[in-house]
Amino acid sequence: MLANITVNKLSIVRSRDDVVNTPTSAVDATRFAFGRNWARFLRRLDDRRIALAETSLQHLTGLPDLSGKTMLDVGSGSGLFSLAARRLGAQVTSFDYDSDCVACTESLRERYEPGSSNWKVVRGSALDRSFMASLGQFDIVYSWGVLHHTGDLWAAVDNAASAVADGGQLCLALYNDQGGASRRWLKIKQLYNRLPFVLRPLFVGAVMMPFEAKWLLLHTLKGDLGGYIRAWTGYAELSGRGMSYWHDWVDWVGGLPFEVAKPETVFDYLAHRHFSLERLTTCGGGHACNEYMFRRDRRTDRSNGQQPPGASA
Repeated sequence: MLANITVNKLSIVRSRDDVVNTPTSAVDATRFAFGRNWARFLRRLDDRRIALAETSLQHLTGLPDLSGKTMLDVGSGSGLFSLAARRLGAQVTSFDYDSDCVACTESLRERYEPGSSNWKVVRGSALDRSFMASLGQFDIVYSWGVLHHTGDLWAAVDNAASAVADGGQLCLALYNDQGGASRRWLKIKQLYNRLPFVLRPLFVGAVMMPFEAKWLLLHTLKGDLGGYIRAWTGYAELSGRGMSYWHDWVDWVGGLPFEVAKPETVFDYLAHRHFSLERLTTCGGGHACNEYMFRRDRRTDRSNGQQPPGASA
């Protein structure tokens, strides 16, 4: 069912202190170690989490299986969703900029599909247009919670969109724009990445504490302390993606680079690139990701000259 969106204006919050459009070396100096976090997450990976990831992919794509489809996993992270796509029948190409993420994905391939010719894993950047062009085009381009961490969100969206074949799907999850709250979260992320490694888990705990205290109080007042405990122990199911509560918190608190976008901004930007929005799940105005499924129109002209949101004319 086609989502109904009213486009009022282009809007994106991008802090002056962000690392957008800085040289790669400067971005790398403040980049969160995503791969190390996902390597720790993989210690908890089991068949239950893999099955949940498969269900998540089925929901986002609207397809019961991916047999006969090709999928590009842009920013494969732990490799969990590349594995889920393979189990659903897709021929998969996975890449990540973080070498530890590449190693995570390779470890899953070797564990579950050693020697597979249907699962390619490489290192590369979503900001490298030549690299992206070398990969070809795919029936599904999937990038969940990645492009807002590249250092140039709109260039990354553009490059990911260019990899979608005519009639294919672009599946994205991007951080929601909360205005001032997003700028405050940016400060928190910058502080996390300046701390010594040994202090970072303590900082994550300190950031989590007010949120956890609020939820614990609400569950206690409702007489549902078990519900709070299940939020931790059953997070893999509650997230709908097989993820880990703690590792998601670490990713959120530390994740740099960091950009955000309103749903109407993303819709308008991709509409000018001949994409139609088929599915949208918003986070309800919070700090999580809005989830999109776009389909590329069946046409060959992909140039439009539109500048990224916030760019000067």
